[in-house]
Amino acid sequence: MDAGDLYKASGSLRSSSKRGESFRVNSSNIWRNTGLEVFTRSSREEDDEEALKWAALEKLPTFDRLRRGLLLGSRGANEVEVHDLGIQDKKQLVERLVQTVEEDNEKFLLKLRNRIDRVGIDIPTIEVRYEHLNIDAEAFSASRALPTFVNFHINLVEGFLNALHILPSRKKPFTILKDVSGIIKPCRMTLLLGPPSSGKTTLLLALAGKLDPTLKVSGRISYNGHEMHEFVPQRTAAYISQHDLHIGEMTVRETLSFSARCQGVGSRYDMLAELSRREKAANIKPDHDVDIYMKAAATEGDAANVVTDYVLKVLGLEICADTLVGDEMIRGISGGQKKRVTTGEMLVGPAKALFMDEISTGLDSSTTFQIVNMLRQYVHIMKGTAFISLLQPAPETYDLFDDIVLLSDGQIVYQGPRENVLDFFESMGFACPVRKGVADFLQEVTSKKDQKQYWARKNEPYRYVSVSEFAEAFQSYVVGRRIGDELSIPFDKTKSHPAALTTEKYGIGKKELLKACADREYLLMKRNSFVFYFKIFQASL
Repeated sequence: MDAGDLYKASGSLRSSSKRGESFRVNSSNIWRNTGLEVFTRSSREEDDEEALKWAALEKLPTFDRLRRGLLLGSRGANEVEVHDLGIQDKKQLVERLVQTVEEDNEKFLLKLRNRIDRVGIDIPTIEVRYEHLNIDAEAFSASRALPTFVNFHINLVEGFLNALHILPSRKKPFTILKDVSGIIKPCRMTLLLGPPSSGKTTLLLALAGKLDPTLKVSGRISYNGHEMHEFVPQRTAAYISQHDLHIGEMTVRETLSFSARCQGVGSRYDMLAELSRREKAANIKPDHDVDIYMKAAATEGDAANVVTDYVLKVLGLEICADTLVGDEMIRGISGGQKKRVTTGEMLVGPAKALFMDEISTGLDSSTTFQIVNMLRQYVHIMKGTAFISLLQPAPETYDLFDDIVLLSDGQIVYQGPRENVLDFFESMGFACPVRKGVADFLQEVTSKKDQKQYWARKNEPYRYVSVSEFAEAFQSYVVGRRIGDELSIPFDKTKSHPAALTTEKYGIGKKELLKACADREYLLMKRNSFVFYFKIFQASL
């Protein structure tokens, strides 16, 4: 090959290499540019489509707008009827809003609060006051108090003779609460402490309006300045009992869903309607997940309310949601899970004041901390009212509360901020040891058996300080005087939100209530179908 041929060959190689490089550059530019344009264009088209769907929703009347929403899915936002949301859709919605309870629950509640505050809507609050409350009872003592067969019939005959004034009553009077006064404020977590038989359950029942009518009650209890006969306290407040009473044949989800269905939605629908009108006027576009959650939570008569899935999530009951609750004859969930079900039954309702009695029984300290922390987030962010009784809470759980009420022998020994409780007892000569839990110290310092070990005035001889002396000293303490001054000024009823107190006896209509109960009975009949078939066959035979 001569030099000319070599030159031509090299030139052709160079030209082919240049063409290859230019092809690679052009091809990479094509992929890079078209890829960027494709992705930006697709996201822009999705945003435009979503904006068009939301604009179409905004044009609907308020009634129709509250029943429809945009549900995010794999194919973008889809317009759906809130009432037609399936169980799986609601689970996925709650999972997106609260993926991890410890991290996301507070963020979710802040989203709800920010949406409400952004349009200037006031959240209803409840302040509970009790003044000079006395509760007395009459009961048999010693062996006559035992529930035996003989005592039952003797009591029956004596009661009949007492009613005819032939025989005087042999019952002895007992004082349960003696001249107690105080304030349970909204947006603050209040802890009720006290040794056994100090009257904690009676106080909670009295404030919730569920006291036994046979007890003798004197004094005044008010919600936002309104007397108990001016509204329905049983629906305005929720009392959570320390006893777990459930139907063993129903699952955890069915139990909470039935409770939510019977309690109704309260003022959620009215608030959401006003919220939607103000957002439309201000041209505000809410978060789609928060919007459809609030619409689903405000839907009446829904057999699978989205609030049920949320409560199951925050209480850690998802793992046993489809497990039978169980009883003495049916194997079901554990005792700690039953206690959480009892708590969840009231949390799914619209009550704004919570009176919770020994909700930590059967729970480990970690679970108790998680539940109390969740309640604390709700109370602080959504302006709720919570009065919670706990037996020997852990120091971490104790620190979550804002106010402390110490009850002993039916008298209030201390009520006020948690930070000042130790100062009060130090002024009385008692100090909490460094390695001692404050909650345990408070429950033992009024006991005659355990009080001596906490005496701090070493230069003075120990003297037993009775509960009455503690109660009298607290009245002259700075915190006690402040509470007395607040109680002396009546609550301004004009500041009470119209939606704060409930005046209707039932949360839903009687027709819906009958339908909910009928559905539950039909479900129980299906669960026990063999018994019913056998009884029908037996009766026919």
